[in-house]
Amino acid sequence: MILIADSGSSKTSWTLVKEQQIVFRFESEGYNPCYNDPEEITGSLRKSLPMEYDWNKIELVAFYGAGCYEDKYAVIENALRPLFSKARFDVAMDLMASARALLGHDPGFAAILGTGTNSCLYDGKRITHNVDSMGFLLGDEGSGAYMGKRLIKDFIRGHMPDDIRGIFYDTYRLSPDELIDRVYANPMPNRYCASFARFLSGEQVSGHTYIENVKRDCFRDFFRNIVVYYPDYSGYLFNCVGSIGWVFMDTLTTVAEEFGMKTGKIIQSPMEGLIAFHQV
Repeated sequence: MILIADSGSSKTSWTLVKEQQIVFRFESEGYNPCYNDPEEITGSLRKSLPMEYDWNKIELVAFYGAGCYEDKYAVIENALRPLFSKARFDVAMDLMASARALLGHDPGFAAILGTGTNSCLYDGKRITHNVDSMGFLLGDEGSGAYMGKRLIKDFIRGHMPDDIRGIFYDTYRLSPDELIDRVYANPMPNRYCASFARFLSGEQVSGHTYIENVKRDCFRDFFRNIVVYYPDYSGYLFNCVGSIGWVFMDTLTTVAEEFGMKTGKIIQSPMEGLIAFHQV
């Protein structure tokens, strides 16, 4: 049996697979080895493991998550070993999860467009090139956090059209001063800003020129500042995983074509692709 984990900052999605069939799915807290020590992860996961399975029968645990750099692999392995004593472990970054889910064992371009942004070239086994997104403070163009920051800035500075500004205020009931206070006081400002990206998909604002421009501008910044710096980038299909790419797929496809890239796969979650990858 194989246990696959896709770990984010707030939760980890686990899927148990046996002979190419999904046996069980469950969730636990999110784990980042840069911030969580092995004992903390073990204790948390022990509380979330369903009791009806003999977890000693797990042959492989494939764990993908943010912060899973090579020098942090041991943190995850040491946390998982007490729970899965007979398993071997495959620990990798969330970017590797995206590459494997989108491309399998084939080479190509893969991106994450969710709360944050990341991207790479992949040769079918390893990531060969990565243009640093530089995270929430310095970059993350095209992400939910980036879109949210754009909306917040436009609202505060009065750059939104009056009708959209009215809908925005009615939706969130926050003054400019309150918005600034909440962004700077929030312990996870990237996630807080990203929560505003859903405003762009609301029925009340659908098709409005301003809304379409915000989406296009943010995706154009992603291509202009990140994608075009990959060697021969336009020779690859644009493949993407993440909620922002999925929800705004039509706009993303249009912008990719502007930059000379045809669209390949755009998926919401990497899990199904990871299940297929680990069955080969």
